Amino acid sequence: MTDFAPVPVRTMRLTVVGCSGSYPGPESPASCYLVQAADGLRTWSLVLDMGNGALGVLQRYIDPLHVDAVFLSHLHADHCVDMTSYYVLRKYHPSGTQPKIPVWGPKGTAKRLAKAYDLPRKPGMREEFEFHLYGAPVTVGPFTIEPFEVDHPVPAYGMRVSAFGRTLAYSGDTGLTPVLTELARDADLFLCEASFRACDENPPSLHLTGHDAGELATQAGVKRLVVTHVPPWHDAETMLSEASKAYDGPTELATMGAVYVV
Repeated sequence: MTDFAPVPVRTMRLTVVGCSGSYPGPESPASCYLVQAADGLRTWSLVLDMGNGALGVLQRYIDPLHVDAVFLSHLHADHCVDMTSYYVLRKYHPSGTQPKIPVWGPKGTAKRLAKAYDLPRKPGMREEFEFHLYGAPVTVGPFTIEPFEVDHPVPAYGMRVSAFGRTLAYSGDTGLTPVLTELARDADLFLCEASFRACDENPPSLHLTGHDAGELATQAGVKRLVVTHVPPWHDAETMLSEASKAYDGPTELATMGAVYVV
């Protein structure tokens, strides 16, 4: 039986489950982040994204049956495809029928996930998950989650996750957009993607560079920047260097298993 590290009372903790951009890398699954907070009665656990390979590594840090809610930033495979495995885990677990848990995502999430596992549209995965669309901020235990629509080829969202007066901002996948400054404003930790190098000619409305991440962190007045979603074909240190030149605060690369008290 795995012993999971306890979360100190009235704190919020981020665990990087997967941080590889666009597809799994040799040292990390694709995007997945475990956010936990303890309110004195119990620990609440959210999962932000569930990309390729994430469910296997997630089990190092939490029993997947104890996840309270899932938030999918968008429906590209590197952010959602392991929901198909999570469906199997919850549907056929030998301990018996599991309660539905809420899943927030863009329009079409339930249909897309059912199709990914070759299920009929109805019921699809609706007997295991209770699907919700992004809109107004939502509350799960001590958390408030505020979605922000960002700039990507498909409907995509970044998020502000707050608890006990602390805020984690997550960019999701996005090109430059003024929304990001609002999303990250005064965040205690800004988890920001950097998939492109500033030295390259990059397509618009797709991803950020390390320099973009650093500039956004400066403009938003964040207290700490963690650069994530670097594709395996790039040297992540390049993104870190770009970000550090544009932002004077604490800056580091996300790595699988890294833990942050927000």
